[in-house]
Amino acid sequence: MTFTPVKYKLMNCGTGRLFEDEGWTLADPQGDAPALVRAVYEKKEFELRKDLDGFYKFANWLPIKRTLLHSHVPVTFKSKGLAGYLGLENLYITFSGYFPKIGARMETCSFKETEAYSVCARLPEGNDRILVVASAGNTARAFAKVCSDNNIPLLLSIPEDNISALWFHKPLNDCVKIIAAPSGCDYFDAIVLADKVCESPKFMAEGGAKNIARRDGMGTTLLSAVEVIGRIPDAYFQAIGSGTGTIAVWENNLRLIEDGRFGKHRMRLYPSQNAPFTIMYDSWKAHSRKLVPLSAEEARAQAAEIKAKVLSNRKPPYSLAGGLFDAMNDAGGDMFKVTNEELEIWKERFLKLEGIDIYSAAAVAVASLAQAVESQAVRKDEVIMLNITGGGESLTKEHHEVVYAKPHLVLDTYLPAEEIIRQVEKLF
Repeated sequence: MTFTPVKYKLMNCGTGRLFEDEGWTLADPQGDAPALVRAVYEKKEFELRKDLDGFYKFANWLPIKRTLLHSHVPVTFKSKGLAGYLGLENLYITFSGYFPKIGARMETCSFKETEAYSVCARLPEGNDRILVVASAGNTARAFAKVCSDNNIPLLLSIPEDNISALWFHKPLNDCVKIIAAPSGCDYFDAIVLADKVCESPKFMAEGGAKNIARRDGMGTTLLSAVEVIGRIPDAYFQAIGSGTGTIAVWENNLRLIEDGRFGKHRMRLYPSQNAPFTIMYDSWKAHSRKLVPLSAEEARAQAAEIKAKVLSNRKPPYSLAGGLFDAMNDAGGDMFKVTNEELEIWKERFLKLEGIDIYSAAAVAVASLAQAVESQAVRKDEVIMLNITGGGESLTKEHHEVVYAKPHLVLDTYLPAEEIIRQVEKLF
């Protein structure tokens, strides 16, 4: 079946200027201040595509040029176990991961698959540049799986200490290559490596939060919830490393308001971080658009301390126009911080109450919901969406054999870009 892309324009979130997408536009070429660009879809009604499989049922609000194989969707269900424990009447859990009992079958067990199936489908067929993705773990696993399954050339850049996150159901296709920043480095170091590689015209940066396909892919978690609930939730909970997922659901909330059939309200946003890595929490509590100072040394030490390693982005899209500060200011809500001890308690409790293992990051979100209930930030009768961004790894490893990938190269971040490019180009 031939796929017809939907029509949309791009909007500069700082100035409101509308302009055309040149195919992989990550910023307004006429913008003079840092700002995200947002897709403004011609189709204003939220409608599922009955003719498309898996994740692509949300294609009407995705900036994609084609569909890819083997995609899966987040699954939303009304909670009984956790809801009963917390005394909540309308708690809905949107689960991204592996939990066949409820119909959730994401092979990589993470909502990062929603990003990968959207971003990679934004690439035109026959694209001759190699996609470059920097990741602390889950994003790398998701992009590797999607690119491997669909024969899309990919270079992953990760911290070597996070290599255990790269497990798969089968060996990766040769089109996927992995480079790593040496042991002791963090996610930001992986970004530095990726940026140096992208100085070569043979490679193209995926773009992170600036890529509309990444955000609109992640925003399908809210569409999944609204499909089940029939309305926009009152409150939204998610653990954040960059805050991109929270920005994404806020953007889809605005689209749903424009539709008008699912409510006219903004759901309050309650993102959370794993203490002591709390750069956005600290900035928000100071009500500062500017991020509070955090040195590279402090950031690495804090990243080493937290159990939810994926929540350790020290350069998140918080301050720029259309970023997390603007989302929180517009929607209302608050931020929470959760200790390693608290997340472990709620990880065990969630397994007992809902019957599935979850990642540390997802447990941070559960713990923050418990804090919100205790502080009465949410009412017992409100419609609450809890975004469980990953789970079912223990279950999938019971059901399937897994193989672990290894880096093809370990590269020091202080090497000049030309040397890094020379070594990386030999991989392809």
